[in-house]
Amino acid sequence: MKMTLATIAEVRMGYSFRSRLEADAQGDVAVIQMKDIDDANLLHPEGLVRVQMPDLKDRHLVQAGDLLFRSRGATNSAALVGDGLGRAVLAAPMLLIRPQTEVVEPAYLQWFINHPSTQATLAGQAAGTAVKMIGKGVLHHLKVVLPPLEKQRRIVEVAQLALREAALLEELRGRRKALLEGILLRSAEETR
Repeated sequence: MKMTLATIAEVRMGYSFRSRLEADAQGDVAVIQMKDIDDANLLHPEGLVRVQMPDLKDRHLVQAGDLLFRSRGATNSAALVGDGLGRAVLAAPMLLIRPQTEVVEPAYLQWFINHPSTQATLAGQAAGTAVKMIGKGVLHHLKVVLPPLEKQRRIVEVAQLALREAALLEELRGRRKALLEGILLRSAEETR
């Protein structure tokens, strides 16, 4: 079954700061910016800028299970928020996607949005010449393939295993190269 993203998740703009962020190590709120998400779509909370925001409403806070979508730039992918983030807000121009967990697994939705075919669809709808941008409306109308929840969980599990396999194969390749280079160097240094 296919459904639009707007029917299975809330999509909203990140918090729009009126001025430049004034970092405060004792700040009560962490601010998530595009730079805090790496190329593997992982959020690195240890480097978040902290600010004082005493009047921040709870509806602006990021929650575990939310997706953080990079709406501008060369990469328009999503990162999944895990547990233990604490009080944090997403900065504009990023978009926050809050899945309806009774219908869609957040990790599945992240996998679907980051899948190459979905990325190609989004790239075809990006606006702008110098800096590409995916608007909120484009995400609202994105068609999401939605199997039953149990199948979503299995898809995520297999996708995570495939990523782990790729990482292990890369590590093995590196170790094999180091071993071969060590053998060749010892062979070159041997005297007859």
